[in-house]
Amino acid sequence: MPYLGGEEALRDLRRALSNPHVQAEPLRYRAAVLRVIRLMTQGVDVSGLFAEMVKAGAAADVVQKKLVQLYVCAHAPRMPRLALLAVNTLRRDCADPSPAVRGLALRGLCDLRMPGMQEYVQQPLLSGLRDRASYVRRIAVLGCAKVHRLQGDTEVDGALVNELYSLLRDQDPIVVVNCLRALEEILKKEGGVVINKPIAHHLLNRMADLDQWGQSEVLAFLLRYRPRSEEELFNILSLLDGYLKSSSPSVVMAATKLFLVLAREYPHVQADVLVRVKGPLLAACTSESRELCFTALCHVRQILGSLPGHFSSHYKKFFCSYSEPHYIKCQKMEVLCELVNDENVQQVLEELKGYCTDISVELAQGAISAIGSIARTYTEQCVGILTELLGLQQEHITSAVVQAFRDLVWLCPQCTDAVCQALPGCEDIIQDSEGKQALIWLLGAHGEKVPNAPYVLEDFVENVKTEVFPAVKMELLTALVRLFLSRPAECQDMLGRLLYHCIEEEKDMSVRDRGLFYYRLLQSGVDEVKRVLCSPKSDPSLGLLEDQTEQPVNTWASEFNTLAPIYGKARWALVTAHQPGEPCYAFSPCSDSGNRGTGSLISEGSKEVLKVHPDTGSLTLIPDVALTAEQFEKTWLSLAVSCQQSLPWVGTVHPDTIQTALHVVHIQTIAMSKAGVQPWKAYFTAQDDSGCLFLAELLLEAEDSGMQVAVKQSEAKPEALQAFMSVFRTAVGAVAGLKS
Repeated sequence: MPYLGGEEALRDLRRALSNPHVQAEPLRYRAAVLRVIRLMTQGVDVSGLFAEMVKAGAAADVVQKKLVQLYVCAHAPRMPRLALLAVNTLRRDCADPSPAVRGLALRGLCDLRMPGMQEYVQQPLLSGLRDRASYVRRIAVLGCAKVHRLQGDTEVDGALVNELYSLLRDQDPIVVVNCLRALEEILKKEGGVVINKPIAHHLLNRMADLDQWGQSEVLAFLLRYRPRSEEELFNILSLLDGYLKSSSPSVVMAATKLFLVLAREYPHVQADVLVRVKGPLLAACTSESRELCFTALCHVRQILGSLPGHFSSHYKKFFCSYSEPHYIKCQKMEVLCELVNDENVQQVLEELKGYCTDISVELAQGAISAIGSIARTYTEQCVGILTELLGLQQEHITSAVVQAFRDLVWLCPQCTDAVCQALPGCEDIIQDSEGKQALIWLLGAHGEKVPNAPYVLEDFVENVKTEVFPAVKMELLTALVRLFLSRPAECQDMLGRLLYHCIEEEKDMSVRDRGLFYYRLLQSGVDEVKRVLCSPKSDPSLGLLEDQTEQPVNTWASEFNTLAPIYGKARWALVTAHQPGEPCYAFSPCSDSGNRGTGSLISEGSKEVLKVHPDTGSLTLIPDVALTAEQFEKTWLSLAVSCQQSLPWVGTVHPDTIQTALHVVHIQTIAMSKAGVQPWKAYFTAQDDSGCLFLAELLLEAEDSGMQVAVKQSEAKPEALQAFMSVFRTAVGAVAGLKS
């Protein structure tokens, strides 16, 4: 038997493909072609059979045609001249009586990734768009997007775009959805597909004919339309009402987002919608699909930020199952912490207590942390459970409990006595750095309430030479100095030994510097030490800062049903900082777009108007503002400063990074200092669709100082100025690590 990928095997295949007797028998001919495809998928170089495979594509067998097209499309980029041999065969098949053959041939033509294919594909594509078979029209519509992508930066064909817009009224629902996808790809640089009133209402009326994937996509595209009257708005919401009860989670989520965005001026409607989608969300949270479950839990947490206790009556739905992965269990515990109230606190705490003894260390510590979070409201019950867990004498459990105690006494000073009574004996169990630091901090800050505190710290001092964590040594220094102020007789000797070791024998420079600092501080007198170290031991007001405040639904409505709730707002902003995500287009609700035809929509789309930030109202910035440096200087000198802000900045300035970030949001750079120059300056300009001009100056006097921002405006528009500042700060903050 010849070697699988050897020359002899290829010769046998070539003979078989060229044998007239094999060609006369369709099954044998197909088997030979199938052997070639099998070798190709195994990584064997079968490019030498290209001519024979092209001839095999002329057979009447549809299955064989598909196999040949797979081969040709895979090898065409490397063999463009020989690939032209297949073009004539494919063009001939585009006129075949069978819709399956026509569609297959058209797909093959559009998949040939070779230069100069446009002249061969254009006519079959236009014929395919007008084909009587819906299958061919589906392929032709997607083929338009493929061909446009291969053309690169060439000008958009207006006739083709008009043809696609007309196909939005096609009888086949899949053709309609494919048209939206193709127009979005072709018109990407012009702002994507434009949704006006006739198109929006037509899509709404066709929703019932679409499958769940088509419905989800159409609902996403409808986000771009803004109703012009309250009556129209509620008519649209009435049409969408049934999709909140869809069996598909993706349709429910897309419909919910559309409701929230359209009803941004009607908070009661938004609240009613969130109540109605409670059932589908709860069903998704208990889904067997882990990805769907995790996504639903993230969106539940997002909703709880605006409607605390929204799912409180269904808290048992968020109890963890033993078979669930760790990341889902963590999300459920976070949700449980937000659903706790007077009626269910006992049941929730019992459930979390069971997780504390789980075999997974991460889950057990997460459950203890969750109990510590609930303890800020239900202190007595939670402290009792945490104290009971210390009796298990498990290292990871004791460490997590002590860390929870440390955070709790800082926020809830009323529980300090109970915590101090539970601490004795923990020092023999804890081995990790975080646990040791928490225990030492508690002994130093509240050592006067722990009888054996000096002796516990003395054990740490005795073992300081073998301690491997520098952070523990620095925490021990601070704690012992603080305890020395309240119990000097018991701490004086061990404090001297610890300072001597840290100053004379310690190799870690941060620990040595901390020891020198405290040594010199003690030399200045006890009063000075008390002034520096005797800070408050608790601050209950921080608990109010950490509690979630109710946020309006509009603050996150545009992020609903996206990756933002999964990544988190800050991480998602960094992920999307340097790449334009899916654009969201702003159209004024008062604009008369109802009478515009397809042609006028395309001409308007050539401006590429991008809504760059979800909270900037109707601000739209136009790219490529034609403003020279001389014009900028003259305009800058003639205008007064409209707004000044100072942005925190750390480190050096990277001009290229700033320029790229601002260019993404259509803010153009006029002039900019080189990197490393002090003071560093830069000037920018932008223009909105109403013609209002924004001029901005960035000034950094020195590294690690505030970045000064000055903005001037050609027309006095406070709302537009506020929106521009939000966009500007978001873009600059993305490269400076700021929070927008």
